[in-house]
Amino acid sequence: MSELPIFYTPDLRLPQCTLNEVESHHAAKVLRLHEGDQIRLHDGQGNGYKAEILIAHSKHCEVKIIAPLPPVSKHGYYLHIGIAPTKNIDRFEWFLEKATEIGIDEVTPLCCEHSERKSVNPERLEKVMVSAMKQSQKLFLPILRPVTSFGDFMQASIPGALGIAHCEPGIKQSIPELYKKNTSITILIGPEGDFSLEEINQALLKGYVPITLGNSRLRTETAGVVACHSVSILSEILD
Repeated sequence: MSELPIFYTPDLRLPQCTLNEVESHHAAKVLRLHEGDQIRLHDGQGNGYKAEILIAHSKHCEVKIIAPLPPVSKHGYYLHIGIAPTKNIDRFEWFLEKATEIGIDEVTPLCCEHSERKSVNPERLEKVMVSAMKQSQKLFLPILRPVTSFGDFMQASIPGALGIAHCEPGIKQSIPELYKKNTSITILIGPEGDFSLEEINQALLKGYVPITLGNSRLRTETAGVVACHSVSILSEILD
C-alpha cells in the first residue's frame, strides 16, 4: 500500500467520510486526484483504511472506505518528552518533526525559568506533526500538550522512569541505564540557558534522575532528538 497517498482523518467515520479542507485541497489541487482514485486514511489513533475518492472537491473531498489496513503494533514503550520551546520556533518544529518520525508518544512544551519562548501556536505545531506522521507512514499521532510551567509539570503524577537532562556537573545515568523494557519513560529537556538549579533540585525531589546525552553540549532541539532516538534504538534491541 506504500504507493497510495496518505491523508489524516481524525474524525474518520465508516463507511464514508469527508476529508477536512486542508486534506481535500492536498488531494484535489496538489496531487490532482480524481473520482475513483484510491488513497489511505490514518486517524492518528492506530487505525488505517484503504479508501476510494467519490467526489474530488478541493474543500470537501468525499471518500468511501474499502477495507481496513493490516494492523501495525505500536512500539514497545511510551515516551513523553517535556521540552522547552526554542527562541527560534523553526528549531522546535524541527524537533517535533523528527521526534514524530522516529517515534514519540507525548510532548509537553515547558515554560522554564530561563525560557526565551513562553508561547507556541499549537495548530501550527500539530500540522508539523501530522505531516511527519504521514511522511513516515505512522498510524499514531503523538499527543501535544499545552505549554506548561515547570512548576505545574512537577505537580503531575507521572508513572515510569523519570529523567532530567541538564548541564550541571555531577553523577548522571545514561538513557540505557534509565530505560526499562516495555514501560513508560519521561525525559525533561531544558531551554538554551539550561534548567535553573532550583528547577533541577525540584525535579530530583520528585524522583527524576539526572541523565547524560553524551559528552557534547547539545542544542535543546538536538538533545530532544537524541533522547528520542536513544529510546527507539533501545526498544528495538531489548524488546
